[in-house]
Amino acid sequence: DKTVSLRKDLSEMHEWITQAEEEYLERDFEYKTPDELQKAVEELKRAKEEAMQKEVKVKLITDSVNNFIAKAPPAAHEALKKELDVLITSYQRLCSRLNGKCKTLEEVWACWCELLSYLDAENKWLSEIELKLKATENIQGGAEEISESLDSLERLMRHPEDNRNQIRELAQTLTDGGILDELINEKLEKFNTRWEELQQEAVRRQKSLEQSIQSAQETDKTLRLIQESLAVIDKQLTAYIADRVDAAQVPQEAQ
Repeated sequence: DKTVSLRKDLSEMHEWITQAEEEYLERDFEYKTPDELQKAVEELKRAKEEAMQKEVKVKLITDSVNNFIAKAPPAAHEALKKELDVLITSYQRLCSRLNGKCKTLEEVWACWCELLSYLDAENKWLSEIELKLKATENIQGGAEEISESLDSLERLMRHPEDNRNQIRELAQTLTDGGILDELINEKLEKFNTRWEELQQEAVRRQKSLEQSIQSAQETDKTLRLIQESLAVIDKQLTAYIADRVDAAQVPQEAQ
């Protein structure tokens, strides 16, 4: 009777291990949405915790088998001991595989969250560029004011490539594993298109501002020359007035 009871416990535990392997380790998983990936992470965490809780039962079965073997005739030893060894090996392998897969999926989820974080940071920077380009679209003023706007735009454009490189590497890591590949490719295409368009527009705006500065400088120079000329004429006319010189006497100046 005791042998039957022990074999029943061993069999039930074997069944649970087999079921857990089929449920969490043998199936082919596809993660096409973040929700699916997050759900899989949570499921594996629960499975790992459940497996760890089974350690108590495995220990009880082990103690029961060993106690029985210590008292039972040698003929009953070998088969039970072999079944127990198989159970312990299967259980340890299950725990190891669950821990490994859970750790892998947690790293994948962290990788996805990190990718989103970098994309968010870069898109905020691109939004700043958009605002700056709008602010310099029809800028009015002299060479100094336009030059300040150009400097401000150039400072904003001196943005390190680190974040973009991280986005590329994280996306490659995930898509190589077939994880969220469609969603990631869609996000990257949108981001890269926006990045390229704003970069090109910024380069065009920089050239335009440089030309505006040059035109403003030429205008300032012309105005300065006119002002200097007017000052000379004003001084001459003032002198004529002081000397009571009549306009008829200086027809060229009168004109």
